[in-house]
Amino acid sequence: MTSTTDANADAPVPDGYGELRAQLATLTTEAFRPELAEIDQLPTQEIARIMNGEDSTVPAAVAEKLPQIAAAIDATAERMARGGRLIYAGAGTAGRLGVLDASECPPTFNTDPSEVLGLIAGGPSAMVKAVEGAEDSKELAADDLDGLGLTPDDTVVGISASGRTPYAIGAVEHARSRGALTLGLSCNADSALAAAAEHGLEIVVGPELLTGSTRLKAGTAQKLVLNMLSTITMIRLGKTYGNLMVDVRASNEKLRARSRRIVSLATGAGDQEIEAALAATDGEVKNAILTILGGVDGPTAATLLAESDGHLRAALAAVRTT
Repeated sequence: MTSTTDANADAPVPDGYGELRAQLATLTTEAFRPELAEIDQLPTQEIARIMNGEDSTVPAAVAEKLPQIAAAIDATAERMARGGRLIYAGAGTAGRLGVLDASECPPTFNTDPSEVLGLIAGGPSAMVKAVEGAEDSKELAADDLDGLGLTPDDTVVGISASGRTPYAIGAVEHARSRGALTLGLSCNADSALAAAAEHGLEIVVGPELLTGSTRLKAGTAQKLVLNMLSTITMIRLGKTYGNLMVDVRASNEKLRARSRRIVSLATGAGDQEIEAALAATDGEVKNAILTILGGVDGPTAATLLAESDGHLRAALAAVRTT
């Protein structure tokens, strides 16, 4: 009778398995932590305490790369100010985080859905279900970018915890060959993704609580950096006034209430004046603030903001110098 061990010993090894296994063994994000080998035997609260402690180390890892992150943001904002787009590209968790960040920009900053985009290996269905093998194709990434009509004013951000995902690397390589700005966001040092990009952002958070489960600390680090990238870029583009979301799109009752509150915080005006300003500007928060603080009508506010490339402070300065 053949033993299971003997049968497994005779099983064929997939092509490239040895090389891939060797690569994974060198990655910090894949490292095994023997001190956690008995974690499944611990009380739930103790596991939660350990996990919480692990998570608390992520902001410090991000902080170490703030100069590089800031440089990447300034370069991105410069391209977007010329009409370029911000495009995220990744697979699995990394791809989902990019799609998530992109989808939040229209309601938060009133961007057109075509201005900030998220590409995920395997297409939209990969948001909820794994598409086998999609992450292994550089060519798929190039095709996805070509489908968007990539231009030199665009910024492409490859996202990959390991820094070796072919889809993310392929996106960055193809974008760079087309003259677009490229960022590579990973969680391992000396990654192929960072090497391929003009701005390599390597947020090294160390081995995961569960070996290789990069949706944990690595995913948190990527989310924090993407928050910075989109938010600060939008600040640079004049999408905020101080820390107020003056370009918020009031698409539901909660956001309509928020719009009124933002106008109130920016101007100190009473309810009736706020309602009149919003009515005169078709609900555009930034325009309503300008009508109140600048003492202009709705059409004039729209013209001043257009001439100021949407920067409210610049539009107010223009009013005060006339």
